[in-house]
Amino acid sequence: MLLLALVLFPAIPTCAGQAETSKPEPALPEAPQPQLPPNPKTQNAAPCQLKRDATAIVQGGAAGAMASDPANSVISTSLRPEACPPLAPFVNWYARFLNGPQVKALSPKEKAWLATRNLFDPFNGITILANSAIFVGANSHSAYGPGMTGFGRNVGVSFTQDMTGEFFGTFLIPSIVHQDPHYHRMPGASVKRRIAHAAYEVLWTQGDNGKGMLNYANLVGFAIDDAIGNLYVPGQQTDLPSSASRYAIGFALAPIDNFITEFLPDVARRIHVRVVLVQRIINQVAISESSH
Repeated sequence: MLLLALVLFPAIPTCAGQAETSKPEPALPEAPQPQLPPNPKTQNAAPCQLKRDATAIVQGGAAGAMASDPANSVISTSLRPEACPPLAPFVNWYARFLNGPQVKALSPKEKAWLATRNLFDPFNGITILANSAIFVGANSHSAYGPGMTGFGRNVGVSFTQDMTGEFFGTFLIPSIVHQDPHYHRMPGASVKRRIAHAAYEVLWTQGDNGKGMLNYANLVGFAIDDAIGNLYVPGQQTDLPSSASRYAIGFALAPIDNFITEFLPDVARRIHVRVVLVQRIINQVAISESSH
């Protein structure tokens, strides 16, 4: 028995040592992380560009979501979203007809350009043609004559009256007295205040320096326009009482143009009409009615 124990017990440490010194089996290799297939369209595209490219929106959205995770080291840094550059401010060109001109001193050259632009405005030409056609068609026995001859004379007279009014009322007189030829709206005031403003703007307006002053363009310009009109307007009475009557009528009808400029943009903003076209037509009709 003793001999048997000596034979068996020394073998036990040997097995234990072998168990301790035995190396663990090697682990299986980790599965590789999923790679995004190369796509030149999305690999170099920034998020701002992807928004403007309808064909790459799906792929670009997935790439941006994966690249935005900082723990994901597999995705290329070129795919990570970058800050979008600020977009250019939206310019609402229609707003300038709603808010009116800003206070800015116009040079004589700028006033001359304003007068020229008003005269050769396409809408102005359309309204002259339309008003002349209506006038001659409604009164074929006027001093202009019937038919196309009368229509052509009426168009020529109306255009010459516009040219004279723009030259003296928008360019020459405002340049001499430093008057602002614009009409400045008051969209934030009450309705009563705006009506009063449109009425007295005919006599009291704004200078180039932003301060109030007499409206010399109307006070003097109306008289000059009528005096020159006596030289070429067919059938116009040239005596002093007739000229004074036309001068008074011109002042009485002048606020209509201001009322249109003041309130028509509010109406146009609600019913979505082209304020420029409507305003040009109504203004031209008002001017033509006051000159005949």
